[in-house]
Amino acid sequence: MKAYRAQEILKSEDRIEVELNGVAVWIDSVDKVRETAKIHVEEQPADSRVVPVEELQEVT
Repeated sequence: MKAYRAQEILKSEDRIEVELNGVAVWIDSVDKVRETAKIHVEEQPADSRVVPVEELQEVT
């Protein structure tokens, strides 16, 4: 995924499914300069981490 798409998903009013290594995640924020996203597993909002946006996959 590209940083601009991660930002679009973050701002979207619709629920857009995103996965990291086959696990559903929620995007909390996007750093376009570093091309990273702060994410958390949907069931564990307190357990967040920063990953390269290229590792995220939009589920279509």
